[in-house]
Amino acid sequence: MKRFFAQLFLILLLASTPALRAQQPTRYWIGTWAAAPMGERVNPGQPAPANSTYRDVVRISAGGDSVRVQLTNEFGTRSLTVGAAHIAVSAGRGSIEPGTDHALTFSGQTSVTIPAGGLVFSDPLPMPVKALSSLSVSVYLPDQPISDTTCHEDAQSTNFITQGDTTAAQTLTDARPVYSWCFVKGIDVSAPEKAGAVIAFGDSITDGWQSTRDENRRWPDVLAERLQADSATAHLSVLNEGISGNRLLHDGAGPNAIARFDRDVIAQSGARYLIILESINDIGAIARPREPGDMITAQDLEFALTQMVTRAHEHGIKVFGATLTPYMGAGYASEAGEQIREAVNQWIRTSGTFDAVIDFDKVTRNPSNPTMFLPSMDSGDHLHPGDAGYKAMGSAIPLSLFH
Repeated sequence: MKRFFAQLFLILLLASTPALRAQQPTRYWIGTWAAAPMGERVNPGQPAPANSTYRDVVRISAGGDSVRVQLTNEFGTRSLTVGAAHIAVSAGRGSIEPGTDHALTFSGQTSVTIPAGGLVFSDPLPMPVKALSSLSVSVYLPDQPISDTTCHEDAQSTNFITQGDTTAAQTLTDARPVYSWCFVKGIDVSAPEKAGAVIAFGDSITDGWQSTRDENRRWPDVLAERLQADSATAHLSVLNEGISGNRLLHDGAGPNAIARFDRDVIAQSGARYLIILESINDIGAIARPREPGDMITAQDLEFALTQMVTRAHEHGIKVFGATLTPYMGAGYASEAGEQIREAVNQWIRTSGTFDAVIDFDKVTRNPSNPTMFLPSMDSGDHLHPGDAGYKAMGSAIPLSLFH
């Protein structure tokens, strides 16, 4: 009998050794798609959010064999009840591919109530998804008072709203198009331990304003495609945490970058790398100051950027500083602002604050007039790139940064 227990103990001991455990690689969660949440008041005359299904159409970056979805009520002022939520492979125009629809659950339940200011993760769902594929996440909100919504505006994506619960519908009828992602904050996939997420953090130039809608031509999209095409980096995803109109130091479109940093960067599943492209809207405010704090200096912006680098490093995230693209000719451009832009860019390039520098300014500027975009890359407003400019930016990021 003693010999039996000794053999049993040896078997259990061997089964727990690192060598044997290594045969079954550890898997964990990384974000494969995300959008920075923003709050919006429901005004009289707007269609009521209640008794409606929101179908959000997104393109993920990395693939995986299981998914989980983050639903958000972070800017809601009262609890939000979700009656049903489904995920499926998108077939375009609001439709889903037959046989791909799955109901999401929350601790085994098909409905969930999200507290005011909160978010929830769905239960893990065995659902293989391919890298760079488009998914639909449908969220049904039953009748209830809703005074504030949590959405991401300017999604550059066509999404849909219908009356009633259409979460499982293969095609939608009488759907109203909407160009924001609502109540869905992120999608995670299960991945090998070496996998990780690259977070693109910024304003409208990261959000992709002026890119072609539904074509996924933002610079983070271009980066995601390049990462997936290279076997050395295909384990990495890209999360776009840009907000159009966002500022470093003051609230405007969404909370200021310092205030939202922990939620939109630190809290992301599998965050390993961060690219920061922020402050052109702070610089633009100099031309149209509304409060004394709008008259910022280059040192103010450098301080804010340094704070974010410090926070990221505390969590083991490498940070790449992106230089600010040209803006002269834009509606809020000024000579004083241009001097600050150039000073901040010089600091990004030379201060050593960042783990590496991505020189978007050099890639997009006109050699004969460096304060302005190269015409072929300009969307026409002299502030945002067009599709060609976004492609040049995404193509200029050295993949060696992620090896």
